[in-house]
Amino acid sequence: MATSDKKVIAVVGATGQQGGAVVRALQADKQFKVRALTRNPAKHRDLADEVVEADLSRPETLASAFKGAHGVFLVTNFQEHGTSELQQATAAVRAAKDAGVKHFVWSTLPDVEAISKGKLHVPHFTGKANVDRIVREAGFVSHTFVIAPFYYQNLIGVLGPQKQPNGSAGWTLPLDPTVRGIHMGDITELGAIVAGAFVRPDLAGHGEYLPLVGDFLSFNEIIDTLKQQSHSFSFNQVPKEVFAGFFPGAAEIAEMFAYFQAHTYLGSDSRDQIALANNVAGRQATKFLAWARVNFPASESAKSAR
Repeated sequence: MATSDKKVIAVVGATGQQGGAVVRALQADKQFKVRALTRNPAKHRDLADEVVEADLSRPETLASAFKGAHGVFLVTNFQEHGTSELQQATAAVRAAKDAGVKHFVWSTLPDVEAISKGKLHVPHFTGKANVDRIVREAGFVSHTFVIAPFYYQNLIGVLGPQKQPNGSAGWTLPLDPTVRGIHMGDITELGAIVAGAFVRPDLAGHGEYLPLVGDFLSFNEIIDTLKQQSHSFSFNQVPKEVFAGFFPGAAEIAEMFAYFQAHTYLGSDSRDQIALANNVAGRQATKFLAWARVNFPASESAKSAR
């Protein structure tokens, strides 16, 4: 099929981890024309079939960005200073509906407030969950919810091992390391689920929740997996209140770990949803062991032992 005959999918956040994964998966699949949306199109000319300016903080840019699109993938960035995810997402949903978009895919997270009955407050989860109803009620022909997991990439990034007071490398976290509660995955694989949902709205276009999950582990199991690959890491459990004082924003991270421990990352038995997500993606998500073998940097001790 000529590119000009293909339906257009507009991808918000096309230069980020989730949006970038979606752009790559759609391009590999070749069934749609990919329109990458970014604040700086001039910097990313070769990103997709079309590269168009869009800024969620400036809703007036969204009408032209979504014009003529069959589908939209939306992810919002909680960490962006001074923005409201609810406002941004609401503007995007409205603009997509007005533009005649048929299939809307929203990257959401579990509603921690509801799951914990108000005991735990993790705004960067619940803030996304609050958008679900707006997507549901907009009346798109098809809509799908995808759920990003705890990224494997976090363990070599923002939550990578740190030098501990006793000289070891490892983690100090407000978490019981024996409790299996972390649904994890390689975030680059989210794209296959999203692309699959656009291809198969019959399977996943009625408001299904599709979590990307490659593994479900306790922190001890994460460390044991890395040990099999000659890494040696320590774990030090600290009270939530102590961790909350470690750095700006630590209190919410502490709440998040308390939530994982009490309810798991996804908050419920999600085996059927995970199986459907793998089916939609056409593949099983990569296990942590396989990902770490390729991506976890060799530790100094492992290097010297070779």
